[in-house]
Parts: sequence; C-alpha cells; structure tokens
Amino acid sequence: MKELDPMVFLAVFQEMLGPLLWVFLLAGLVTAVAFAWLVKREGGIASRRLVRAELLGLLGGGVALVIMAKVSSSGFTDAGGPADWFLIALVYGAGFVATVVLAYTLMGWMAPRTGARPAQATEAAGAQA
Repeated sequence: MKELDPMVFLAVFQEMLGPLLWVFLLAGLVTAVAFAWLVKREGGIASRRLVRAELLGLLGGGVALVIMAKVSSSGFTDAGGPADWFLIALVYGAGFVATVVLAYTLMGWMAPRTGARPAQATEAAGAQA
C-alpha cells in the first residue's frame, strides 16, 4: 500500500465492527461536544475530576484491547513485530483517552463544580486585604 486512503480504513473498520462502528463514532461526537460545552461552562478543567477520570481511563484502555481481540481474527499471541505492538499500544491509548473524556464529561454533567474557581478566590482574597 503506497498511499493512505481514509476510505480503506473506513471499509476495514466497517467490516470489523459492523454497525457498532457508527455507534462508536456517534458516541464520540456527542461526547466531544458535551466535553467542550462543559469546559466552556465551567471555565476550565477540574483537576480532581480529571484524576478520577484518568483512573477510569486505565480500565477503558483494557476494554479497548478486549474489543480489539474480539473483532479481529487474531489475538495477542499473534503479535510478532514492532508494528503489531505499536498498534496494540495505539488501541490501548485510544481507549484510554476516549474513556477519560467520556468519564470526565459524565462526572461534570452529573455533579457540576460549585463555588469560585481558584483564580477568582485568590483575586477576591487579595482585593479584601
């Protein structure tokens, strides 16, 4: 394969995942929009929520590997060269990132941050002194 054609990737993923591909793509789009809206609404990232989401992301990466093993005709014992292991790492990373964004967004919309942001609280304390 001399050129990267996005339609080839789409065809391969459609063959492997079937209708689940479109569910994943739609869920990703909805999550991205909800995440952007949440960050804009809150004016930044909540670090405590992010750490919790990252812990869940560790599990999400593992789930992505399980899904990959189920939809492909090969398992982890068939990985031979560096390209195979790089692809496995990529799948884990994609599952990790997707889970972090999804978990952060769900936690943010279910329990929004209350009170002033740290920068605003510091400015208010300085103005009072």
